[in-house]
Amino acid sequence: MMNIDISTLAPTQTYHLMTQTVIPRPIAWVLTDSGEANYNLAPFSYFAPIASSPPLLMFSTGKKPTGEVKDTTRNSLEVKKMVIHIASVGSAHALTQTSATLEYGRSEVVDNELELVEFESFDMPRLKDCPIAFGCSLYEVKAIGDTLQILIFARIERVYLSPEVADGKSERLKIDALSVNPLSRLGTSEYAVLGKVFAVARPR
Repeated sequence: MMNIDISTLAPTQTYHLMTQTVIPRPIAWVLTDSGEANYNLAPFSYFAPIASSPPLLMFSTGKKPTGEVKDTTRNSLEVKKMVIHIASVGSAHALTQTSATLEYGRSEVVDNELELVEFESFDMPRLKDCPIAFGCSLYEVKAIGDTLQILIFARIERVYLSPEVADGKSERLKIDALSVNPLSRLGTSEYAVLGKVFAVARPR
């Protein structure tokens, strides 16, 4: 049995513990504009929906090894728009490649030959191969902790749903999770996929 006193751990040890125990985690694959339609793309698994009125998503970013803020943070603060994608399992390799630290202005979209398409009624494009995309505006930024983690709160303005994953004919919208086939984050270099979906009725 292990019973760990978190105060005895260094921040990196705490990070490794948390990312291997809070599992699985959804991944925000975030597209931001570095200027003149030069797009930055990066994944973040400290990510969650946190409110529906206003409709907010939150993801957490750290710093580059140089100590600079990450390009996603910089772009979010300057442009105040972003597109948050839910990636499918088929995008695992490309998503992982976009986690590399690059010099500012170098595009992960271009480097990985990813295709962008128009996001109807939104100011930025979206990734063609992602079944779900949220067109968001910057709502709030909050810096926390000794290592200055940046929490980015994004307000959802538009939602793209691939017709393959959404049933819009029924009275209540239903997303087919197995059709989305979302990529989930575990610890170290591991990911997970959905095995099966089951329902348990909530108490009335």
